[in-house]
Amino acid sequence: MSILDNVIAAVTPSNSEAQANAIDLLKADHDEVERLFKDYEMLVDGDGDAGDRRALSTQICGRLAVHAMIEEEIFYPAARSADVDADLLDEAEIEHGSAKELTAQIGAADATEPLYDARVRVLGGYIRHHVKEEEKALVPTSRKSDMDMTEIGARLQSRKGQLLRKLNGSTQS
Repeated sequence: MSILDNVIAAVTPSNSEAQANAIDLLKADHDEVERLFKDYEMLVDGDGDAGDRRALSTQICGRLAVHAMIEEEIFYPAARSADVDADLLDEAEIEHGSAKELTAQIGAADATEPLYDARVRVLGGYIRHHVKEEEKALVPTSRKSDMDMTEIGARLQSRKGQLLRKLNGSTQS
């Protein structure tokens, strides 16, 4: 699969996601973003041109924005309502803020700038740390709660579809 195919796959919801519970959907997003970061590393290591690196970093940042929004709008509030550990949720939201700041820096920078690739790599490190903490602590705690993962998953998928259509320039609802 080419890097372009991976980018297209990363912004297109799959049929399996449409039926996934909340945890499965979020985990699939984590896996897709990790693949995109690996593709970015391959571009950098292979001396990919600035345009290709910019296009892929734009996809990464867009995908992260969508993921953060669905977590912040739907998953985290549902977890708070189910009395999932508030400290875990607070930390996750702070981590989102740090990632958003770096994403904004990447968006404002030119891919030919000396620190461009370093910003994308650091963002990848932030995201890997965030995902590890979510999957090791927040996910198990959420699974043990009374959260309706099927219903929340449906809401996440619906909102994600709306955001991806907007990201891709489609005005259809």
